Amino acid sequence: MNLPNKLTIGRVIAVPFFVAAYMLGYYIVALVLFVAASFTDMLDGKIARSRGLVTNFGKIMDPLADKILVYSAFCLMTAGGIVPGWMFIIILAREFAVSGMRTVAASEGIVIAAGMSGKMKTVFQMIAVPVLILALALPQFGFIMIAGQVFLWIALVFTVISGVEYIVRNREVFSMENKNK
Repeated sequence: MNLPNKLTIGRVIAVPFFVAAYMLGYYIVALVLFVAASFTDMLDGKIARSRGLVTNFGKIMDPLADKILVYSAFCLMTAGGIVPGWMFIIILAREFAVSGMRTVAASEGIVIAAGMSGKMKTVFQMIAVPVLILALALPQFGFIMIAGQVFLWIALVFTVISGVEYIVRNREVFSMENKNK
């Protein structure tokens, strides 16, 4: 197994430790784990591309590892009242819709690449989560929570934009399914 894939697996392995630290109120530990895991996301991609180590395993597991990490955090924050439930539902609905479209397209040999708005969604989600965790660790600084909420709303806007963009740009995926019935 190559280094980028090991980093991806490491990110998945970090999730239960992140969740445990968060749930036990060790927010600084949770913050460090989340940031370190997020850093491996950037690092594994750079290494894989620069060294020609892109694999099918990495293509599938890397985005899945990201989703496991980020949506674990959002789930915890929804339970704690930091992320509104409706917002988390919109975020998850977009992910299921895009993943479903990618699955249908892949069954036809078509790869749906991530668009810029989808990448921006991920960036703002990965900024919002650590800022919100920092706000929990330092409740005396209320402006941190406000900043985290601003990043969360920006992430939501990019979530909706990128979801609509995926559906509009790839609407032929819906007609493919109908051809096979």
